[in-house]
Amino acid sequence: MKAVVVNAEGNGIEVVEHEKPTIGHDEALVKVEYCGVCHTDLHVAHGDFGKVPGRILGHEGIGIVEEIGDEVTSLKPGDRVSIAWFFEGCGHCEYCTTGRETLCRDVKNAGYSVDGGMSEYAKVTADYAVKVPEGLDPARASSITCAGVTTYKALKEAGIAPGQWIVIFGAGGLGNLAIQYAKKVFNARVVAVDINQDKLDLAREVGADIVINGKETEDVAAEIQKLTGGCHGAVVTAVSKVAFNQAVDSVRAGGTVVAVGLPSEYMDLSIVKTVLDGIRVVGSLVGTRKDLEEAFDFGAQGLVVPVVETVPVDDAPEVFEEMAEGKIQGRKVLDFSRV
Repeated sequence: MKAVVVNAEGNGIEVVEHEKPTIGHDEALVKVEYCGVCHTDLHVAHGDFGKVPGRILGHEGIGIVEEIGDEVTSLKPGDRVSIAWFFEGCGHCEYCTTGRETLCRDVKNAGYSVDGGMSEYAKVTADYAVKVPEGLDPARASSITCAGVTTYKALKEAGIAPGQWIVIFGAGGLGNLAIQYAKKVFNARVVAVDINQDKLDLAREVGADIVINGKETEDVAAEIQKLTGGCHGAVVTAVSKVAFNQAVDSVRAGGTVVAVGLPSEYMDLSIVKTVLDGIRVVGSLVGTRKDLEEAFDFGAQGLVVPVVETVPVDDAPEVFEEMAEGKIQGRKVLDFSRV
């Protein structure tokens, strides 16, 4: 079967012929239809989290169950399911048993610690594969599998309420969906910040009330404070230390800053401001199976419509290059349905 893997040096990708997986008693074999390309895939390919040569990438996979293990009761052949970053938890630790399963210390992550969804066939642990509802386009569902659920969960962490202001730093693949969930699910008022005008134009199209170009605005945080009185929350999807620093200065007293992007830097944080203004700074890591189920449902209702472009699997190297250069609008999705 065809697959996109980390190269032998652990610093890039290649498209190869790979052995088809076999399943165990609690697993299912999935014929992959689509798999989105996420910035985290780029981190894994470059060895930023540790080198994993030969690993099949991908955690935005969508496909049809073709075969199930002899103990599987949660899935049946023909079900359309996800292959997500949160691939499996231990099921019995304090995090798994208290609704915080993505923090499990023995977690398995698709496309990093186990093979992911950038292949013609993939295997999943049946109880951890989330079903895709009827009416949700599978190519668009692939984007919700990571970018969608990640931003949906981040907005939950921000505690945003209808009518409140939320600022989204980074209007790319994640930010675009964050804007839609904030506006159309949480009924919030939205500020979008980016340094690329084309992404800001798209942000306006999908619902942002205010767009700010970080390159053209002298003081982004001051501008946000002037226009909104300070946002109630901020979600930072940008891979930029500058954006994290601006976010803290963009929220009002009592505001919450949610960190999602993963720049390999440290943010600056004024202890005095954090204490005196009661600012909360929290990290948010993808979402649970329940979060993904909810995120899928809003997509099926048509409230959130991911902006995706399907491309041939053999174009994967070019897609990764475009992502590294910040040239992608929305999400590029590898089309395994035509392999």
